[in-house]
Amino acid sequence: MRRKSPFVLMAALVVSAAVIAQEQQRIASPRGQAATQILGEYQEVDGRQQYTGGQWIEIDYGRPIKRDRTLFGSGADYATQLYAGAPIWRGGANSSTRFRTETPLVFGAHTLPAGEYSMFIDLAGPNDWTLVFSRLAAQPQPRQGEGIWGAYGYTADQDVFRAPMTVSQLPFSVDQLTWSFLDVSATGGTLAIMWDTTMGAIDFTAAEAGS
Repeated sequence: MRRKSPFVLMAALVVSAAVIAQEQQRIASPRGQAATQILGEYQEVDGRQQYTGGQWIEIDYGRPIKRDRTLFGSGADYATQLYAGAPIWRGGANSSTRFRTETPLVFGAHTLPAGEYSMFIDLAGPNDWTLVFSRLAAQPQPRQGEGIWGAYGYTADQDVFRAPMTVSQLPFSVDQLTWSFLDVSATGGTLAIMWDTTMGAIDFTAAEAGS
């Protein structure tokens, strides 16, 4: 039987160590993004149909996995696991959830100016969720830069506004927390967060659409 070269064995050990290190460094709740465009239209440009004039709406957030947990709880313990000692839920994991819009948006009776915001959810009860847009900046890592980490240090004095969400139960379980844009049209849609069998949603329209 031909023996392997010590250099080959050494290379294999280095590769194995690198793979193990990569697995150990893997983030338990990776960042995710949801994005859509509104206010644009398809036009013929140089003989081809192209989407022009669209305005981006984006969400950047941490995507925790359920991992067989009871997420929301009940009674006096409702949402305490998700709050994890913070005064409000970050609607994700790790760094604060960030919401960016290139155009002013209307949520109910409130208008959100174009810009970038931190976004939270006040989980007062199983059917009482409130979406919060805040001017608070977000730290990329704990104790790095200005702003807050997650929802720790949140204060309501930087709120842009609060708007009630509609809470419903899904006929299936979503394993990894997901923000999504639903039923999007040229002028608006529905912003939704889904985790396990619960969905919180709120409709929005472009401010320009109502002007």
